[in-house]
Amino acid sequence: MLKHRLLLGPVLIALVVGLFWLDGALEGAHAPGAIAWLFAGQDTIPPASVLFVVGLLVCSLGARELGRILRQGGTHVPTWFMALAAMVGLVVWAVTPAESGGVRAVSLAALAAAGVLVSSLILSARDRDPKGATAQAGAALMSFVYLGLLAGFLISLRREHSAWVVLSIIAITKSCDIGAYFTGRMIGRHKLIEWLSPGKTWEGLGGGVVTAALLAVLLVQVGGAAAPSVSLTLWQGAILGALLAIVGQGGDLVASLLKRDAGLKDSGTALPGFGGVLDVLDSVLLSAPVAYWALSTWGAAPGAGA
Repeated sequence: MLKHRLLLGPVLIALVVGLFWLDGALEGAHAPGAIAWLFAGQDTIPPASVLFVVGLLVCSLGARELGRILRQGGTHVPTWFMALAAMVGLVVWAVTPAESGGVRAVSLAALAAAGVLVSSLILSARDRDPKGATAQAGAALMSFVYLGLLAGFLISLRREHSAWVVLSIIAITKSCDIGAYFTGRMIGRHKLIEWLSPGKTWEGLGGGVVTAALLAVLLVQVGGAAAPSVSLTLWQGAILGALLAIVGQGGDLVASLLKRDAGLKDSGTALPGFGGVLDVLDSVLLSAPVAYWALSTWGAAPGAGA
């Protein structure tokens, strides 16, 4: 597994960096008339456009894996509907105007959630058999929230900050996975939660938190020009890094809970050495909202942000 990770890891890193570079490069570029309608009539490409398009694909792939996990656990829900629910959650972020008030934004999200719920119930009733309708509705809402809304925080971060900031959040979160993996292999002795994730140790968690905190400090130190919307001291960077690491590991445990319930080790086999798409996304899904609110609360530079 380590061999596959070392081979595929750099490729994934290059793809992610390229994605965010492209998103930043296209921001503000002229939008051809044929596609300007996609941006609500704007004649320039807004931030997060590339991230949104790729996010739709990634969410749909993750939803397929989530559907597989749930079916393995006895909940049968159409794969296409799981993917649709996840994409609807992401679209909510994209279509909510940055200048809209909190009540309007919440109302839009609530409307989308209600639409997913009602559509799921109608879908369950088409076979004239109510068995499993409640479970299917719950599965659809899980896909909507877990994959759509949580991933949407990356869209929101990108709309308020540079591509560099969002990429840094992902890098800090994933650095904990790397630090925890190697620290656990070298000195791990005490199991973190053996019944849920037998491979995780307290020593590994500590190593991961330290790795993420150090990377966050480094990025705060060198990233000032690339992140004018963020103003963090080195200590704040270290605290944010540690927080993202801990929450990210919590996201990994949440995914483990779902997989163990279904009797599976990995969410899929799409990424050799890593498992499935969900196995890579799980930590970022929970760290993204924490990063958004942390930066909004005490990390925004004067005059920056929405």
